[in-house]
Amino acid sequence: MSKRKDKDWKKRLGVVYSTNEDFDFQEPDNEQTESLPPKQQQLRVSLDKKSRGGKQVTLITGFSGTEEDLKSLGKWLKTKCGVGGNTKEGEILIQGDLRDKVLELLKAEGYNAKKSGG
Repeated sequence: MSKRKDKDWKKRLGVVYSTNEDFDFQEPDNEQTESLPPKQQQLRVSLDKKSRGGKQVTLITGFSGTEEDLKSLGKWLKTKCGVGGNTKEGEILIQGDLRDKVLELLKAEGYNAKKSGG
């Protein structure tokens, strides 16, 4: 077994053991080729403060599309709100409780967004 295959074992954590010596693990293509238009996006805007040292963040989930489009939307929202944040794993994090402002901005851009949670 080569060292390359030893290093990517974390990618195969959900794979069941195979006795076939010719078995070659193929990663599924989770990447979308293009993003849905804003009207077809089902975005959820919520407040999250778990595992963040008590600090609140506005969490936007449900984005369907490419990583580049997610990052550009996240950057646009951070700029409009004047705060920091992050984009990863299909989620956008905006620092602070800015649910109403983010929801208003997304709807103005034509996104189908709803407030979720309390």
